[in-house]
Amino acid sequence: MGSQSAAERSRNSFLRWSWVAGVAVATLALVLAGPFDQTTRETISMTAIAAAGVVAAISCGWRAARSAGRRRRAWGILCLGGVVGLAGNIYAGLVRDPETGDAAYIAALLLGVVGLSLFPAVRPRGQELVRMLLDSLVVGGSVLYIALFALALEEGSHPQLDPTAYALPLVDALLATLAVLVMTRSNAAERTPLVLVGGGFVLYAVSDVAFALLAASDGFTFGSPLDAGWVGGYVAIALAARHPAASGGPATARSGAGTPVLRTVVTFCLFLAAALVRVAQSDQGLPWVANALWVAVLVAVVCRQILVVLDNESLRYGLEQRVLERTAQLRSLASERERTLESVADGIYGVDAQGRVTFINAAAAHTLRASATDLVGHEAHATFHAPAEDGTPHPVENCYVTEALRDGTTATAEQDVYRCLDGTDVPVEVTASPLRDDGGIRGAVVAFRDVTERREMERIKDEFVSVVSHELRTPLTAIRGALGLLESKALDSRPEQAAHMVHIALTSSERLGRLVDDILDTERLNASTTHFDLEEHRVDDLVAAAVEQVSVQANKAGVRLRPDTTPEIVRADGERIVQTLTNLLGNAVRFSPHGSSVRVSALPAGDLVELRVDDEGRGIPPDKLDAVFHRFVQVDASDTRERGGTGLGLAIARSIVERHGGRLWAISEGEDQGSSFRFTLPRVPPRPSGQLRPVRTP
Repeated sequence: MGSQSAAERSRNSFLRWSWVAGVAVATLALVLAGPFDQTTRETISMTAIAAAGVVAAISCGWRAARSAGRRRRAWGILCLGGVVGLAGNIYAGLVRDPETGDAAYIAALLLGVVGLSLFPAVRPRGQELVRMLLDSLVVGGSVLYIALFALALEEGSHPQLDPTAYALPLVDALLATLAVLVMTRSNAAERTPLVLVGGGFVLYAVSDVAFALLAASDGFTFGSPLDAGWVGGYVAIALAARHPAASGGPATARSGAGTPVLRTVVTFCLFLAAALVRVAQSDQGLPWVANALWVAVLVAVVCRQILVVLDNESLRYGLEQRVLERTAQLRSLASERERTLESVADGIYGVDAQGRVTFINAAAAHTLRASATDLVGHEAHATFHAPAEDGTPHPVENCYVTEALRDGTTATAEQDVYRCLDGTDVPVEVTASPLRDDGGIRGAVVAFRDVTERREMERIKDEFVSVVSHELRTPLTAIRGALGLLESKALDSRPEQAAHMVHIALTSSERLGRLVDDILDTERLNASTTHFDLEEHRVDDLVAAAVEQVSVQANKAGVRLRPDTTPEIVRADGERIVQTLTNLLGNAVRFSPHGSSVRVSALPAGDLVELRVDDEGRGIPPDKLDAVFHRFVQVDASDTRERGGTGLGLAIARSIVERHGGRLWAISEGEDQGSSFRFTLPRVPPRPSGQLRPVRTP
């Protein structure tokens, strides 16, 4: 409401000033037409012209201080023109030197021409500005010629008229025409002040033409109603400066297809009219046929010029449309290319012929821990190609980017290491291709992929092969040895040892079967092909079932199991949760010292039940609290050989818990501080007494 009220107040203020100005000019015209003596009328007229000039100069200066850019300069020059014209008028009135006053007035009008040329918010081209000025000159000269020779001068008369008397209406007409042309280049919101400026110069032109006509017949005197035209011109410019839109607005992109044609038609029709006046007033006694031929030639010239302008405007409009269409196509292609680059997960960047980065997509910048502005314009090899392991930089001559630029070769699956801007190294796989243009190489495009995870998977795979090969070889060796002894019948006389060999073979085969089962179970869980039978189960029943399965292992290890649970009910697959608890308990027993205890507990946590398995073992380093849940990962590689296990139990447990919508994590205070494995399951809220629910027991 505040901004709207301010705009409304500004419009109301402008309307009040307009009414005051109109009434003042009309009153002045009535006073100058009244029954006052000549001296009084001259005094009133000179005072009114001086006062109006002061008001116009002050208004233009006030508006210049509140404008910016070209519009500030335009109003400033109009203010200067008003001051110059006012000074000339005062000097001419005081010294009685009209020629000097007219010269100052012409200088002020020329300043007005400069000010009007600065009005468009977008600077016009030099040729366009010259054409506008020439059109204005043709219109002004034609109007003056028609007025002087067609309306005022009688045939055969040759009055002596001061050149300044011709120049004043000519420059006024030029200014009025220029104001109209500038108005056609402006948007509708700011045309009112331009109309007022143009109207002011039109009043000047009318008064100056009348002055020229009266001066030609020695009939001009100050103090007539004609002087109200000069005052009205000043007042109109002052009102234009007070208009709310006088400071300007955004320029229109195009003034309209018909404006140049209309301008040309008006200009040359006025020129033709002036020429016809000259032919009609010719006193050289030429026959009418010669005059008709001259008129026909003038009409043909005018028509030809109008047709040329029409053709040029049609061509210009067509070219502008094509430029707009091609620009839209280029923008669409550029936007599509940018979207394509940004949608690719691999890093992509381009280099010029000197190896400097010209573009880079978001994935590449993210991998290199940088922004596009940090890399574009810099040499790729020197910026992020990591040095060799000994710290020496790789020679740029052997770089795949250099080879693509120099030899035009394409490098595929090139292994490299990029050094990020934060100093970290990233292993990458690179493909570099030359960018050809007209048979020459003008750059190269490089696509790379971060292979950190692949390298890690290869490391894990190698470790897995090492672990699994050992796990497979050990039981197979035991089975083979036991079966070999039995086959050789070397133990036929010793049944106790034969039974021991059979036990070894059985234990080893069970160990081998567990390894295969764990591998298959892990793959099925990751592939989400395992069906879970979700039922309501008591937590203490699940814990009891798991403790029972691990009790034999715990007794052999001398570790005591301490269940401390709650009668909460969870919705889960009972067998899978028992498997999870068994894996966690078995893992805790293996890493607990003799005589220690492993505690399993459960407690409600809002809509979840949190189960914990706490041991008193050696603990887990902080940097491996999450890694221990990866497949085939052990805190120590020797744990597999010394303590058994395949490194798959925790990975299987996490997959089972996550399939239930829970979370499994580990907590450890440090070495010899024990470990705590915790996971959550959805809790079934208690029901009112008397409402029984079926609870399954694993």
